[in-house]
Amino acid sequence: MSGTPTSLIEMRDLRFAWAGASTPILDIAELAVAAGESLFLHGPSGCGKTTLLNLIGGVLTPQAGRLIVMGQDMARLNGADRDALRADQIGFVFQQFNLVPYLSVIDNVTLPARFSASRRARVERAGHSVNATAAKLLGDLGMAAAQQQAVTALSVGQQQRVALARALLGAPAMIIADEPTSALDTDRRDEFVELLFGAADAAGSSVVMVSHDRELGERFDRVVDLREINRAGGPA
Repeated sequence: MSGTPTSLIEMRDLRFAWAGASTPILDIAELAVAAGESLFLHGPSGCGKTTLLNLIGGVLTPQAGRLIVMGQDMARLNGADRDALRADQIGFVFQQFNLVPYLSVIDNVTLPARFSASRRARVERAGHSVNATAAKLLGDLGMAAAQQQAVTALSVGQQQRVALARALLGAPAMIIADEPTSALDTDRRDEFVELLFGAADAAGSSVVMVSHDRELGERFDRVVDLREINRAGGPA
């Protein structure tokens, strides 16, 4: 990509339906997210939140309409190019964290640099090794003492912090978080959101997060109820 697009995400008349379905589960007239803006998408289970994140991340492709992510038309990219965009420019924090159970904490965090030369290059241009950068991220998130531990030995809250450190490695343009606080109590939920924004601000990354928990939206630049923009309203 040449230059930095002013819009992080642009969509217009975006439609997606699962194979064999008679109606789309997403039909969005318009939604745009500016570079640097944080967006909170909320709605009940089944309203299409995860499906929309997977479209933005290039895991799925729209059947109709326009979806531009960081200047790239996702419908025109082939699978390999979508995978490369996701690996280079997007950090994911999944609901179930998706940590690799047979790797240590620090080896989980350094995974993006193994899969993306761009993420590794951004780390190295900052004058640090990948391992040193991963260690700093873990330290900033209160996980310095756990670097060599197995992720299977961690609590849910600790695993969540490791997943966030992994998403942030190499300063991706965007952090996508899919219901990352669903397993946490209120205090730990609020603590995680503060950690997310502090770390994302330090990395210069925008945040797009979905949750059914509307209270979390107070920290974001913009809050959108997916039901209000989804003309289909089908199950996710």
